[in-house]
Amino acid sequence: MTNSQSRDDLVAAARSWIEGDPDPESRAELEAVLDREDFDDLAERMAGTLHFGTAGLRGIVGAGSNRMNRAVIIRATRGLADYLLAAEPGLVVVGRDARLSSPQFLEDTVAVLAAAGLAVHYFEGPVPTPAVAYAVRVLGARAGIMITASHNPADYNGYKVYAPNAVQIVSPVDRDIAQAIDRVGAANQVPRLEDPLHAEGVERIDDALIEQYYGDLEVARAGGQADPDMKVVYTPLHGVGWRFFAEAAARAGYRHIIPVPAQVEPDGSFPTTHFPNPEEPGAMDLAMELGQSQSADMVLANDPDADRLAVAVPTGNGWVRLSGNQVGCLLADYVLQHAPSEPRPIVVESIVSSPMLGAIAEAYGARFEQTLTGFKWIWNAALDLEAAGEGRFVFGYEEALGYSVGRAVRDKDGITAATVFADLASACKKEGISVGDRLAALYRRFGLWVSTQKSIVRPGREGAEHRPRWLGATPLVALELEGQARVLVRPSGTEPKLKIYVDLRADLSEGDDVQAVERTALDAAQGIAEETAAFVGLS
Repeated sequence: MTNSQSRDDLVAAARSWIEGDPDPESRAELEAVLDREDFDDLAERMAGTLHFGTAGLRGIVGAGSNRMNRAVIIRATRGLADYLLAAEPGLVVVGRDARLSSPQFLEDTVAVLAAAGLAVHYFEGPVPTPAVAYAVRVLGARAGIMITASHNPADYNGYKVYAPNAVQIVSPVDRDIAQAIDRVGAANQVPRLEDPLHAEGVERIDDALIEQYYGDLEVARAGGQADPDMKVVYTPLHGVGWRFFAEAAARAGYRHIIPVPAQVEPDGSFPTTHFPNPEEPGAMDLAMELGQSQSADMVLANDPDADRLAVAVPTGNGWVRLSGNQVGCLLADYVLQHAPSEPRPIVVESIVSSPMLGAIAEAYGARFEQTLTGFKWIWNAALDLEAAGEGRFVFGYEEALGYSVGRAVRDKDGITAATVFADLASACKKEGISVGDRLAALYRRFGLWVSTQKSIVRPGREGAEHRPRWLGATPLVALELEGQARVLVRPSGTEPKLKIYVDLRADLSEGDDVQAVERTALDAAQGIAEETAAFVGLS
């Protein structure tokens, strides 16, 4: 194909997309790209379509088939509706975060579902992603849809789908829905109801469901006792978390929750942080500065859709942000300490998370399992293990700040995790120790595990044995090194990155400087990551 032919194909595809786009703003946006003959931009927008997979849809908001926009949402929702109607029609739950495009995307989603004859229950305002997962389970819905791009920058949005078991969809359901979407015609030909949020068969989810969620959160606390004098600085990073965490914490007995003023209200433009991911450097700076000035006991941060949790604590050398693995192992130990021994507790982690959890689980006699990355696999493993009589799920986590405490929400839940971590810190305070002291005690018992990750960005367009479904075939290379160290290499599921994970164990004795041993081990782990990148030719 010649360059001229390629350009002609792109222009033809863009013209066809414009003709089928019901949104005058995105039509004008794509027309402007054509008018200025920006073929590089046009190729990014029109070379293919946004892929629907187990993570649903996620991408930059803008005009074109390879962007998140009303036309893409309308076609995706019609495809999902056709899939449901052909299989087993039923109720669909819909919610959204506080991103600028989310209200319109939710309205279009409800309009298509209702026009297709499906019953819809929706959240009127912005809610955490775990609220939608919770509602799917409690209401017995056939599917759930959450409009969110989670912790991505402001110019992104996404579309996440839950299955009838209240867990995010897995293969082959994603493939079947994608094929149904491919059969949908132009978006402006898809039937939609006018004023869908007040249509017959469409109901607003009232506050009673959120009340029930708070009740189940109390069960997940397993008798945890709040220290009412504890000072906690909290940030939702301009997301939806504040209203929900403030209420949960107040009901638990916490009286000094101090929000970061500049970040407390939902704001989809994210004015104080370009990348509202608490893992990103600088994202928690305002919260940690407030924690320092307020002499707080800890800082808690949720990402914008409140399904992740980050923690920072004061030490003798200033404030330190705990890693996802550190928070996960601390929570696992705390949860197992309070969980009944019968039925046998089940704990699950993603394969790229710390091996330390396996040692903790063994010490408590818990059933331990690893899965592919994603809570869709963690929770499907949990449900399969429970169905097989292996025990009862109590905790799951993955290193990217995701935690599931208890059985109410079959996904990661940053609100419940934040409340239970506050209980953990309260228990430490009652014992006269710090969170860091409790972590050091775990290290002395199970070894000091450090984990590091190296990401290699490549932007652009470009077995016979029986295995459980949560450990199916996936592009992953695992290397086991001496001393229980390991290296994992895999592509990211949502970004143009190759990720290298290194986990390394060091011994910690009484009297050792924890931070010094940790720094030495982390330096060694980072060296292994660099050597691995060089070995595969991507340094």
